[in-house]
Amino acid sequence: MKTVNLTRQELQERIARFDKLQPMSTTKDLTAAPQEAYDIVFARKLMPVVLEKTDSPFGNVAPIYGAAGLSMWVSICPPGQGPCLHAHQRTYETFIVLEGSFEFRLNDTGELKTVLNKWDTLSCPPGLCRGFRNISDKDSVILTVITGEVHARNDVSLPPSVAKELDKIGPGVLAAFEKIGLTFDAGVEAGAR
Repeated sequence: MKTVNLTRQELQERIARFDKLQPMSTTKDLTAAPQEAYDIVFARKLMPVVLEKTDSPFGNVAPIYGAAGLSMWVSICPPGQGPCLHAHQRTYETFIVLEGSFEFRLNDTGELKTVLNKWDTLSCPPGLCRGFRNISDKDSVILTVITGEVHARNDVSLPPSVAKELDKIGPGVLAAFEKIGLTFDAGVEAGAR
């Protein structure tokens, strides 16, 4: 088998140092969205580790690029906070709790619930609505891994109820989230739109 040898520079391009991680770059595109709106849709502190160089609502800046269709983030949520119900149309999303506890809500209305604690893992197939929130009394940390086709990262849909909630926050808020590639049709039949 032919192997690969890295240069020192190539090695550095494959390492992500936790203390150097930055918030996802699309936060700069969400200036019309106050923290209240951001906290509905995303984890409070969402830091990409590995990204593919493709369109994504999670931005395009990370310390590592390209890992055969894998994208990975570290998210830190304060008590009570976490992203709303959403579905990925063509990719799998796998969560590993690194610290604390999260309650996950699953299915179109979030009626199926489960709690994940440190080191617990949940893998969601394409099309499954999921959302989670920190249920501990201190910041909780989760590792999120998305796998699937490289160019299928712009596949995130949220329920129409989330669009209504964002629209109530103020003018331009919903449009800011749509601008980064999110859609608001999760759980809606194609003919019912």
